[in-house]
Amino acid sequence: MDWGMKNRMSQLFQSDGHCFFLPIDHGYFQGPTSCLEKPGETIRPLLPYCDALFVTRGVLRAAVEPMGSKPIILRVSGGTSVIGKDLANESLTTSIEEILRLNATAVGMSVFVGSDYEKESLTNLAELVNQCEDFGIPVMAVTAVGKELEKRDARYLSLCCRIAAELGARVVKTYWCKAPSVSIWAGTSGRIPIPWR
Repeated sequence: MDWGMKNRMSQLFQSDGHCFFLPIDHGYFQGPTSCLEKPGETIRPLLPYCDALFVTRGVLRAAVEPMGSKPIILRVSGGTSVIGKDLANESLTTSIEEILRLNATAVGMSVFVGSDYEKESLTNLAELVNQCEDFGIPVMAVTAVGKELEKRDARYLSLCCRIAAELGARVVKTYWCKAPSVSIWAGTSGRIPIPWR
């Protein structure tokens, strides 16, 4: 891992390996979102408790102070909404030039394993990794389930996490699941060779 990548990863994770990313990117597919109507006001009192913000470029520009801000994980996928046919039909929405211009610490995008758009989301992840690795920018894959919330089980989520890691994601953001005896949290280091949160 080169210096730039190590530096950015160290901004995202505490020395003990733990992190808390504050996701405020929900408007990218939900539109107006309860309690995020004025994201700057909503997040201000929470900033001391998080390690990084996961935001879209619109919210970043409009609501996050550039001086002394927390590290930014920039949401770079989208193109669908909750009223559309399928949330999984996302594309990359942000260029590497824009990522650099906004000085993102990392970038994040959703992957939809098992959906009709699985191939597109996974090849989008691989393309994003290809672009970002050249500049030492970590890519975070988000194990999205779209509207199919019942998919949040350990077997499915461990499959998603492992595939994302194999495609080069440096971090995976996933769901908590309840089955501790089968959980991805038990023995994860042997199954998923990257940080997951």
